[in-house]
Amino acid sequence: MLKRSIVMGCGSFLPDKLVSNKDLEKDLDTSDSWIQQRTGIRQRFIASDNQLTSHLAIEAARKALFNASIDASEIDLIVLATATPDRTFPATAVRVQSALGIQKGAAFDVQAVCSGFIYALAVADNFLKLGQAKTALVIGAEVFSRILDWQDRRTCVLFGDGAGALILQAKDITTDKNNLSKDDRGVLSTHLYSDGRYEDLLYVDGGPASTNTVGKLRMAGKEVFKHAVQKMGQAVETALLHNNLSVSDIDWWVPHQANKRIIDSIIERMHISPEKMIITVDQHANTSAASIPLALTQAVEDGRIKPGHLVLLEAMGGGFTWGSALLRW
Repeated sequence: MLKRSIVMGCGSFLPDKLVSNKDLEKDLDTSDSWIQQRTGIRQRFIASDNQLTSHLAIEAARKALFNASIDASEIDLIVLATATPDRTFPATAVRVQSALGIQKGAAFDVQAVCSGFIYALAVADNFLKLGQAKTALVIGAEVFSRILDWQDRRTCVLFGDGAGALILQAKDITTDKNNLSKDDRGVLSTHLYSDGRYEDLLYVDGGPASTNTVGKLRMAGKEVFKHAVQKMGQAVETALLHNNLSVSDIDWWVPHQANKRIIDSIIERMHISPEKMIITVDQHANTSAASIPLALTQAVEDGRIKPGHLVLLEAMGGGFTWGSALLRW
């Protein structure tokens, strides 16, 4: 009997502190109109000094569990995507595990920056399909504000903090993937890629082994933009081909929320109907691994994404890493 990872519910969490573009004008040589024109971002949420990645992740996890009607005791796998862990080790995921009162299974972090949530989703999906876990908590959580150079107006205006989570549960299926119906819910496929040749186009200039410092984010914006459109488009095309689907078959697109212009370019490249694209970058800015689950949760909570809908996730991040995932909600 084949197994599939069924999406049981999702949840998200944002810090209380909202920072608008107007707020940034006070300390930076920038403007609200300049930021919106080039990125589509209007505001972002910033964690307080005493809020860690684990704190955001725990709250998002609790909301996902509530929305899924799943007790924490059922979770036997936690995969947490983050580039801003609480500590070098142990994994931030074990702090979430402890806070939720879970004392079984496995909990660990994955690091693929802005592609992190899709990587984490793929890892959890494979665990469930192989029967190595029954119920998984997949989280994307970041406090990117801690690794920004707040004097660099080219990068610091782009990012924010937040967390999102998804609950997956393994179910037996007998369906032929080439004959999908609206009853065939769950993770239908995931597709992951990386190419380390582009490491120096988007990175943090620190690390315990290299500089013994946390470091700050550095980015070659124009080059990253070009690669993001190309590589996210490639990952989307692979997902469609693998599932014998066309662009018009997809009900909702949930891209990594890095820049509105990148999203618009993907819409143009793939001939996607703009009204099918979930966009939250204006509200949250780029929250790295938290970006997709934040956008996904918002679209579920406001009623756009409904049971039976086909939802395609896609992202690209530092490394470069990129990927896609197709879900039947």
